Amino acid sequence: MDKIFTAILVSFTICVILAGPILKALKKWKARQTILHYVEAHQKKTGTPTMGGIIFILGISITSLLLFGYNSSLAGITIAAMIAYAILGFLDDFIKIKFKQNEGLKPYQKVIGQVGIAAIIGFFAYNSSYVGSSIVIPFLNTELDLLWVAIPFIVFIFLAVTNSVNLTDGLDGLAGGVSLIYFVGFTFILYFFMTDQINLGIGQALIEEYSNLLIVCGASIGSLLAYLIFNSHPASVFMGDTGSLALGGLVACIGILTRLSLFIPIMGLAFVASSISVTLQVLYYKKTKKRIFKMAPLHHHFEKIGMNETKIVAIYMIITAILVVATVLITIIV
Repeated sequence: MDKIFTAILVSFTICVILAGPILKALKKWKARQTILHYVEAHQKKTGTPTMGGIIFILGISITSLLLFGYNSSLAGITIAAMIAYAILGFLDDFIKIKFKQNEGLKPYQKVIGQVGIAAIIGFFAYNSSYVGSSIVIPFLNTELDLLWVAIPFIVFIFLAVTNSVNLTDGLDGLAGGVSLIYFVGFTFILYFFMTDQINLGIGQALIEEYSNLLIVCGASIGSLLAYLIFNSHPASVFMGDTGSLALGGLVACIGILTRLSLFIPIMGLAFVASSISVTLQVLYYKKTKKRIFKMAPLHHHFEKIGMNETKIVAIYMIITAILVVATVLITIIV
């Protein structure tokens, strides 16, 4: 547990130190956000530096590499997955910035990249003695063996989570704040899960693997805390697809490699709400030419009906915190 707190402190410090130079570099490179014309309430944010996710990506990566102990293959794969998705997001952001518009990579190009990264990790996980094809069923103290379905399931988890986090990144501090609270909760879940596994007699190697993953969780908490200093309303930087895809990849990968991926939609309900609202909106509009929401994702609908941006973010974070506390308590009790 001491290493988790150390990771939080170290990553927070690194991000605070790096944030200034990174913001200056983004401004120098004219890495500015272009706001969609139909998001009227955000037009004043046009020109705000983007790709700020580099701040927490570096914080998480550097801290993890500094604090990793022995047997860190799962943690290493997690960092690699985060960076791979960050590169995909960077390409998307780069195209937007270069051509000064809000459409980067084509949707099919994004999907190909996301599926490719996910498939590689899926094959690794399936053939790993630390992961395999089983997943933990929340609150039931049991596991389900997915057999060969594990690989397509992993690909689905990556696609769902990365795109959901990406869609949630629409208000100042929203994706970062929700992710911060999620990681706090997941750290507790993983810690208690590891303790249970120790009681069941798992090997020292797997204990060390989980311990290093907990360091990644701690580094994520500290890095996001620091990032929110600059991203909370009014934001001086946006994470961009560089940050949101990296963050989604990180959430998905830790869940998958610990076999705790089914906890993601429970504690990350805010992410689910974003993706489901967009899906429903698109399907309903194609069928009826009418809209369910004034605008999707859901947080923009709330803006359209007159809710203040900071209030929406606060509500999302409070709901996430309630779900996290409830999940952790139920997990401990059962």
